Amino acid sequence: MNALSMQKGKIVVFPDNGNKRTKSFRSNKGISGQLLQILLEKNRNCGLEKIIPFPVEKIDLAEWVRFKCQFGCCQYDTNWCCPPASPDLQRTSAIIQEYTLALLLIGSRQCKDFYLSNARRRAEQVRSWKEVVGIERKLFLEGYDKIISLVSGACALCKKCTYPKACRFPKERRPPIEAFSIDLIGTLKNLGISTPVAQETSDTFRYYAIILLE
Repeated sequence: MNALSMQKGKIVVFPDNGNKRTKSFRSNKGISGQLLQILLEKNRNCGLEKIIPFPVEKIDLAEWVRFKCQFGCCQYDTNWCCPPASPDLQRTSAIIQEYTLALLLIGSRQCKDFYLSNARRRAEQVRSWKEVVGIERKLFLEGYDKIISLVSGACALCKKCTYPKACRFPKERRPPIEAFSIDLIGTLKNLGISTPVAQETSDTFRYYAIILLE
């Protein structure tokens, strides 16, 4: 169908483009290796090791991921960035279909407090959260208008989330990968990446984020 628009009292008919949504004002140009290297070097001190561009078709969506959020995570129904506040599988799938390119961020850190609920663990969560959102903002300023981050771990910006009352940091909040119904392990396998599970508190903890780009 042709699109219609009102312009100074007149109906303007836009040409039919096959009902295809315009991806971005950047015309789907991808991202340069030079820009990726700049972002990587700027964030190495935070533990970031790799930034890998990949097609969104490699993202593995599954209903069971959200199911495990409901049965197995204490953040369920207590956090603005987690289910049921985050989009369900049907809406997530629709959102991802509006993108063609994503970035996988891989980082590592020592975190002896990973299985504890204390200030040090929360500080690590917030640091990696801000790192990813900072990269998102940098890329937005580079012209990637559709960009949005899917971060590692539940939001820890507040010691206790205000949910269901108004969020204190609505501009900062981003859904974790799993809250977006993404099977992270399955997605990594699609990209040919294997990841060990940290079994001891002395092990290096590897974390991942996904940025939907354009």
